[in-house]
Amino acid sequence: MTHLPHLVMDLGLILGAAGITTLIFKKLKQPLVLGYIIAGLLVGPHFNLFPTIVEVENINVWAEIGVIFLLFSLGLEFSFKKLVKVGGASSIMAGVEVLVMLLLGYLTGKMLGWSTMDSVFLGGILSISSTTIIIRAFDELGVKSQRFAGLVFGVLIVEDLVAILLLVLLSTLAVSQQFAGTEMLQAVLKLAFFLVVWFLAGIFLIPTFLRKASKLMNDETLLIVSLALCFLMVILAAQVGFSPALGAFIMGSILAETTKAEKIEHLVASVKDLFGAIFFVSVGILINPAMIVEYAGPIALITVVTIAGKMVSITGGGLIAGQGLKTSIQSGMSVSQIGEFSFIIATLGLTLNVTSDFLYPVAVAVSAITTFTTPYMIKMADPLHRSVEGMLPERWKKSLNEYSSGAETISTVSDWKTLLRSYVINLVVYSVILIAIVLAAGNFLYPFITENVINGVWGGITTVGIALVFMAPFLWAMAVYHPQKEAQGRIWANRNYRSLIIVLEFARVGIAILFIGFLLNQVLSVLVAIVGSLLIIGLLVLFSQKIQNFYTRIEDRFMSNLNAREIEAASKMTHTLVPWDAHLISFEVSPNAVVVGKSMIELEIRERYGVNVAVIEREGRTIMAPTRNERIFPGDKIYVFGTDEQVDAFRAFINEELIPAQNGEATREEVSLQKLVVSSASGLLGRTVRQSGVREKTKGLIVGIEKQGERVLNPDSELVIEEGDILWIVGSPWRIKQLEADRNRA
Repeated sequence: MTHLPHLVMDLGLILGAAGITTLIFKKLKQPLVLGYIIAGLLVGPHFNLFPTIVEVENINVWAEIGVIFLLFSLGLEFSFKKLVKVGGASSIMAGVEVLVMLLLGYLTGKMLGWSTMDSVFLGGILSISSTTIIIRAFDELGVKSQRFAGLVFGVLIVEDLVAILLLVLLSTLAVSQQFAGTEMLQAVLKLAFFLVVWFLAGIFLIPTFLRKASKLMNDETLLIVSLALCFLMVILAAQVGFSPALGAFIMGSILAETTKAEKIEHLVASVKDLFGAIFFVSVGILINPAMIVEYAGPIALITVVTIAGKMVSITGGGLIAGQGLKTSIQSGMSVSQIGEFSFIIATLGLTLNVTSDFLYPVAVAVSAITTFTTPYMIKMADPLHRSVEGMLPERWKKSLNEYSSGAETISTVSDWKTLLRSYVINLVVYSVILIAIVLAAGNFLYPFITENVINGVWGGITTVGIALVFMAPFLWAMAVYHPQKEAQGRIWANRNYRSLIIVLEFARVGIAILFIGFLLNQVLSVLVAIVGSLLIIGLLVLFSQKIQNFYTRIEDRFMSNLNAREIEAASKMTHTLVPWDAHLISFEVSPNAVVVGKSMIELEIRERYGVNVAVIEREGRTIMAPTRNERIFPGDKIYVFGTDEQVDAFRAFINEELIPAQNGEATREEVSLQKLVVSSASGLLGRTVRQSGVREKTKGLIVGIEKQGERVLNPDSELVIEEGDILWIVGSPWRIKQLEADRNRA
């Protein structure tokens, strides 16, 4: 009989168990992650009722590959632009939560008598919530469209980035075995340095490569190239002392900025699901049920700390960020669990042999319990909010409302703040690039030239010459480039500030000269470095215009690559014909839209709205110039051509959905909450709610009025509308906009 390797047998056993538990957990409508963990427990060495895997070490290797694919996929969904767009509120909430949970985890571990490393890793495990579980819970409960859900998604994005930082810091701490502030700072600076270098170089090179090779790529080659880039970055990250998972995450986030991001994400999904399943099954394999029973008390305590700590910290962070009591409580109740990254952090402790054997199964048990409680916590958010609000004194509630309203005001940015921010950003970015070039020249280029091309002083001069070619555009940008000319011009117009501007300009030039000296000192003597610096400065001044053009091409290429995804999306969405103020724009037909199932002749789109339906995209098929008998189906993408006014009118129609009427027939109406501020010229001024005619004109209802900072919910019909009042109206959006236009004309 042919011998079958143990690895193949183990893999078949793992996937078989995972498949069965997946079906069961799908039927029970429970997270698949828990099913995978239970599958691992059943085929692991601590459970003898079923066949057991033979070589755990090989499975651990597969699990590490699973972590790489999980982080690569997370990077594809992440995108650094998402972090920029997250906003201050989510960042504050995530920051407060991470700090509180790190401290609570450490103190809980110490209270249980655990070692310092166990306590530190426990804090890291508890500080990160589960993106997968939260998204699934939001889908099942239908709350993704609510305001707090957007904040929670922002918190999860920030947490994912913090988790990457925690992996690096905990690795450094595990190696040093002590809280060395200097080493931790060096680790953070090293991480920041390589993140900037990899991101800048990746955005400059990889999208260009994918674009030029796009004609040669089908799905198969794109998948292979993407995975090759992923593992190349994994190797590079490991070579400079970071975890392989960090390299996978970075490459994913770089590819997320390309026009191929969605395609790559789709192609990698199956591979990620396969190896991700193996990883989570391996998590279950390492669980010892006897240890969970032995540590039932600590598990219960840590579960309570996790739920209560996350709820309080996120709620507190939301209140600090001015998000209001209800939104803050809803957010806090949504993130009270731990998940995928917690397993990775726990695995890191085991791999480095710095944590005790019990910490891993304890973390998994806490994750399982908090996963089951998550949907119930989200459902309890509204009752809890009402209870807390009922207990708060009126003075406190009024203060919270005033604070949350004040936090939403738009702040102006001074010219000085704009200018200094641009100076700092440019200084950091160009310094990182120049340091990278200098270090590469000194550590790699110089030894190669002196050993293989020419040695001695001429080898150093050759190295300097090559390095300066790459450094010149960034030296020019650091010393001369003005990204905020308008702000600087307005400041220069004030004679009192001119001396400060001159000092800043000289400082930029001085820093650029220091980088030249840094390069020369790497490969030449100090005396030659001083003389060479003066000569190089003269050459840079002489060729300033050519260097400027070179830098402009580099910046244009980088910005084009960085914004390529948005540019492509915009080009698909709208094409403007300037002389007529008309453009082509697309709409996706929802399953419940009123147009579904109707033909073009029935809809009379051109006659009623003045727009022309140019194209219909349907399941990969493009219908050009659809005929009058062509029908609209759910999921169709309709491209229409018209002016702004015509398109706006058609948008209101295409977005309308069928809702059941009281008589059982279908009626069309879109309903939303709209805000209307009463000005001194408003026709509503001085009228009562009943006299305002809002109900008759908008087919809607005034559900709230804000008067001088006080909020009146469901106001009395005799309440008089005054200047400065904010009306909240539920009704048809276009009717409310028409009301606003009418009262402004009045």
